[in-house]
Amino acid sequence: MPRYMLIMRGTDESNAAMMASIDEAMAATGRFIEDMMKAGVLLAAEGLDDPARGVVVDFGGETPVVTDGPYGETRELFGGYFLIEVATGEEAVEWATRVPAVRGSKIEIRRVAEADEVPPGSRA
Repeated sequence: MPRYMLIMRGTDESNAAMMASIDEAMAATGRFIEDMMKAGVLLAAEGLDDPARGVVVDFGGETPVVTDGPYGETRELFGGYFLIEVATGEEAVEWATRVPAVRGSKIEIRRVAEADEVPPGSRA
């Protein structure tokens, strides 16, 4: 069965809105996770730490450049994900529409490529 990643993407504004009501947001997310577990579709779910605590490694030049904090030109930040296993992309979309996200957030849905989809010769 195909796997899909529901990627939580937010802006500074949507992240601030979520933090303003973090207890409510966490309770709603907990209920959503329980629903996915009961349906047997949830494989993993993780939230990421504050982007200010992150590090970016940029491979744009001859040697990698390491910078503390979030990538400066990003308007949206990857805040976490749900990894689900469902029969179709449409079912993944249905689950994504149920994510308890705040206004201004987005959920990007990406199918996880299977090992047999990797081009020959590039497999380890």
